[in-house]
Amino acid sequence: MISDLFRTNKYAAFVWLVLRLYLGITWLTLGIGKMTSGFDAQGFLSNAVANPVMREGSMVYPNYVAFLDNVALPYADIINVVIPFGEVLVGLGLIVGVLTSYAAFFAIVMNMSFLMAGTVSANPWMIALTFFLLVAGANAGRFGGDRWVLPYIRNKIVRDRHA
Repeated sequence: MISDLFRTNKYAAFVWLVLRLYLGITWLTLGIGKMTSGFDAQGFLSNAVANPVMREGSMVYPNYVAFLDNVALPYADIINVVIPFGEVLVGLGLIVGVLTSYAAFFAIVMNMSFLMAGTVSANPWMIALTFFLLVAGANAGRFGGDRWVLPYIRNKIVRDRHA
């Protein structure tokens, strides 16, 4: 019953539209802000490695800190492009309602990355709101491009399997 409300109800789809627009504009604004302000993740990444999230004297996310230290920091120039570009793509995906579930998934991945690096900000709130879009599935993009894109992709995949 609750899953029907989330995943098929057209009135709920309107709620998801409002939520999508709010989150999408937030992500788009953050991404454009980074693109136009000379964003440099080097300091953030270095700080996350030097001051990891700790609990009772132990690192809470040692694998994530190792990833930052061994992968993200050496390739900070690439990270400087990927983060703003990812934020803009997530924002556009949510605003336009195209591949909404994928945009929501990557929004949560980015928010979790910021949280594991020790930045709280609005990330928990954004994760909680975005989770509703994930649960809603295709209904989250019902009043958006997913209305046409998802059936096209499904038909294309089915045709290619039978070809």
